[in-house]
Amino acid sequence: MRKLALHWKIILGMILGILFGILLNQFEGGAQFESDWIKPFGTIFINSLKLIAVPLIIASLIKGVSDLNDIRQLSKMGTRTIGLYILTTVISISVGLLLVNIINPGGFIEESTREGMMAGFANQAGSTIEAADKTKGAGPLQALVDVIPDNIVAAASSNGNMLQVIFFVVFFGIGLILIEEEKSAPVKSFFDGLNEVILKMIDIIMLFAPYGVFSLMATLVVEAPSTDVFVALGAYALTVVLGLALMLFVFYPSVVKMFTGIGFKKFLNGISPAQLLAFSTSSSAATLPVTMERVEEHLGVQKDVVSFVCPVGATINMDGTSLYQGVAAVFIAQVFGNDLTLMDQLAIVLTATLASIGTAAVPGAGVLMLVIVLESIGVNPAGIALIFAIDRPLDMIRTSVNITSDSTVAMLVAKSLGKLHEPHVKNWDDHYKKETKE
Repeated sequence: MRKLALHWKIILGMILGILFGILLNQFEGGAQFESDWIKPFGTIFINSLKLIAVPLIIASLIKGVSDLNDIRQLSKMGTRTIGLYILTTVISISVGLLLVNIINPGGFIEESTREGMMAGFANQAGSTIEAADKTKGAGPLQALVDVIPDNIVAAASSNGNMLQVIFFVVFFGIGLILIEEEKSAPVKSFFDGLNEVILKMIDIIMLFAPYGVFSLMATLVVEAPSTDVFVALGAYALTVVLGLALMLFVFYPSVVKMFTGIGFKKFLNGISPAQLLAFSTSSSAATLPVTMERVEEHLGVQKDVVSFVCPVGATINMDGTSLYQGVAAVFIAQVFGNDLTLMDQLAIVLTATLASIGTAAVPGAGVLMLVIVLESIGVNPAGIALIFAIDRPLDMIRTSVNITSDSTVAMLVAKSLGKLHEPHVKNWDDHYKKETKE
């Protein structure tokens, strides 16, 4: 008998958790039973995600930065690639923040429900208010000072200091690519191996995901049994999908048309098989060979550009993931009644942009980065319980956005360097049908 795929197990865990929570609500001692015997498993799952966040950002970001050593030989290509990736990431986050502020999906939750949820996080709220009071007298450049740690070990001891960790890791990576290759090779090999170990640890944690989701959803239903929670969850999902659709079907094709002259149909037909594979695997890394083949053979980008831009994009360019993180962070803040200032939302843009560089190109890694974004703005990361259950289908869509962004940047870089030519495959429809049949 064929084993059930992990994402189906997670969906099953979500459904069973909701049903079990509804069942517990029918009994007088159900809430206490949930608190004693169900909620701890959700806490363990949340803690395991937080546990892996710092090691993941260190290993994957050092690997991503150190892999850019060819930038010395391909300075123009490297500079334009990195610049465009950062630009598209900032734009995607901004689109997400604009939509979530307009739609306000967290506003669908009633005040009574919000107060009940806030009561469950009273200690966390108290510590956040206390920390906010300490920063009232800070100077205008204090935020810049806080980015640079005086002790990296101390900074790495708390997920709330993630920007400091990212600063050190990027600084370390720059130093690594500036020294002689024979001296950097052992260090790079170590972090390559460490990155693989961390990814395997993520695989192990995700095996527990169905049970963690069961616990989180049961807890959510018992502690906030109002149906408006699920209305808000639907509004959140629609906000994310709308933002991703705008990027996928409007922004990228428009940019390609404007700067390369290739029309919407040719661009989408050329990249669609890679988009579908990305949708089914939720992994930019797994889709990379197909992405490179489509960009070179079907979109006319020269091989040397494809070989540099696309692998770098699979490592550091996560537009769809960044958009989702922005929407999710604001949504969770809205649910908990946290009023985010303009500086908080700018912090989301900065943190999500930097975190996307270290986001592993594997399924579910965006949730780990979301923990970093939430803690950077002082929002309880346990709020991911609200969105984790529907993360898988959203992950599938945002991965398609990620690889579409990689392809778009590859075409723009190739055009700027005079390396964008007529595609090898000219009969788009027949070739697509042939590949589909095969």
